[in-house]
Amino acid sequence: MNTLPDPSPYASTFTGDGPSVGVVMSHGFTGSPHSMRPWAEYLAAEGYAVRLPLLPGHGTSWQDMSTRRWQEWHHAVDAAYLELQSECDFVFAAGLSMGATLALRIAATRPVAGTVVVNPGLVIDDPRAAIVGALKYVMKTTPAIANDIRKPGVEEGAYPRTPVAAAHELKKLYKDTRALLPRISAPVRVFRSTVDHVISDLSITKLKESVTAPLEFIALENSYHVATLDNDAPEIFRGSAEFIKKTMAGIGADAGRSGSEFRDSRHE
Repeated sequence: MNTLPDPSPYASTFTGDGPSVGVVMSHGFTGSPHSMRPWAEYLAAEGYAVRLPLLPGHGTSWQDMSTRRWQEWHHAVDAAYLELQSECDFVFAAGLSMGATLALRIAATRPVAGTVVVNPGLVIDDPRAAIVGALKYVMKTTPAIANDIRKPGVEEGAYPRTPVAAAHELKKLYKDTRALLPRISAPVRVFRSTVDHVISDLSITKLKESVTAPLEFIALENSYHVATLDNDAPEIFRGSAEFIKKTMAGIGADAGRSGSEFRDSRHE
């Protein structure tokens, strides 16, 4: 497994190598691959090819993020998916928070084998969301939503301020992705913190209402929002690897179709 040089402690893109199964991963809003790196490294050590792109406008400055559109974030993850698709027989999607939103979007628009998400966002449960499109012209930033972590002494490396223009893009991403959720056909495993100060249960309700594919929930009792860096992180890592193995076993037993046949059928 290989790691690209770090341009900064939080702005690197992790790349792992595996034989036939890939996992495209995404970090969250105003964050960076730092919040996902331990998870990515775990899956790479399990033998999976891993791509964890740095989303545009992240890992630089909130001013840079203010100029970005949600389509750029989707494109970065989609490009990473396509790279894996060209190398692997099967690809899974995984993500945290807004990264989970992007993973679900990939699952709705690409033939993934399965999806693993942690505290997925689909709704901004804040009264200001109704006017965020106008608010961005009179207010540049709001206080950060970072470091919702129960484990002492851990930081995710997110921006110290949240750009309001980017929050408007997040709202649009959520709305557009909610409309696509019924298209998801592969199984989804959801890790959900019982206490989350960033994403409310309204997002989980929307997920349950919209996804008709097999949907499995696992409660995280000892972590807050950034659970991939929190006390329950080992459970997420082991549980996602177990989900991939279980899903692959089911695919292998499905009509005896081989990986190469599956790969060819994706382009029909």
